[in-house]
Amino acid sequence: MRTPHDRVADTAYLTFGLGEEMFAAPVIQVREVLDVLPFTRIPYAPPFLRGMVDVCGHGVPVIDLRARFGLPDLALTPHHRILVLEVLVEGTPLVLGALTDRVYEVTAFDSTALEPPPNIGLCWRSDIIQGIGRRHERFVIVLHLNRLFTLEDLRVDEAEEHTPGSLGETPPSPHAG
Repeated sequence: MRTPHDRVADTAYLTFGLGEEMFAAPVIQVREVLDVLPFTRIPYAPPFLRGMVDVCGHGVPVIDLRARFGLPDLALTPHHRILVLEVLVEGTPLVLGALTDRVYEVTAFDSTALEPPPNIGLCWRSDIIQGIGRRHERFVIVLHLNRLFTLEDLRVDEAEEHTPGSLGETPPSPHAG
């Protein structure tokens, strides 16, 4: 039997900002919210993978949501936050960090009041949107976190060609052996 607490958890969302847009993530999938920590870069990582941070002694990969959503890069500010999320990616449970510009509040959305993603007649990733809510006269894009990535998206590709020195390393000599 579901308790009132279960019903609140199902409709509670953490709202956060990327640029001028407001997004929401189900609170039940948010483990914690952190100030920005130093990132450890990962060689050959996809461009949206900012690096790893230490969370209670565990390395957590951090996804730059701006890069993932095709938004322009922005210098880090004291307002940036990392959401530590528990997601299922193709059935595999993962803990990921998500870099956001700012975090607003926890709020409730009645799932029956969420509008479906708009049909714009183009091929786009509407499957990552659970629905569109409204908060303080603004649209809020409620994300379906389990659909943001595929395992292929998150794979580090050692065979892919990358720009030497992008991590500050000296490119290996082709004659080193």
